[in-house]
Amino acid sequence: MDFLILKPGRCRFPHVEGDLIPWTIQRREIPLPLTQRPTTMFSVSLLVAGLASAVFVNSQTIPANCTRTYTVQSGDFCDKISATQNVSTYQLATVNSGIINTECSNLFVGEVLCLGLDGQDCTQVAVVTAGSDCNTIATAAGICFADLLQNNPNIDAQCTNIYGGEVLCVAPVTN
Repeated sequence: MDFLILKPGRCRFPHVEGDLIPWTIQRREIPLPLTQRPTTMFSVSLLVAGLASAVFVNSQTIPANCTRTYTVQSGDFCDKISATQNVSTYQLATVNSGIINTECSNLFVGEVLCLGLDGQDCTQVAVVTAGSDCNTIATAAGICFADLLQNNPNIDAQCTNIYGGEVLCVAPVTN
């Protein structure tokens, strides 16, 4: 009977936090007496396929109308990517809804993210600082409060759910 053994070694698989953990997959045959052989067992190919799907669970394709992309680096998190790439936190999450989970805790190094879609790509952004409110952010950006809310549908009407480090779209709305 064949079994797979994972041991520290040469193969490298991405870890949840973005670190790479080295592993070697070894195939070993363990003979069992005929009376002890199980009647059903996972095959080696099924186990390898399962391991591959677990490792690449986030490997979704980016939208065809994506205008900008970014490759996740070690130490990245959503607000950091948003701030450095001029994309709102909301837009990054929305455009990559099939890739990034709601907590943004499943990024891995080398993953390609879409930053904006054709005709829906806000690149004028502001990073929320501790103690900021929506009126202050809107005034500093030269837009009205209503434009800030329209650009960032994740913000509630009272603007009580913004947080320090969040990146907001501050582009003027043209209708």
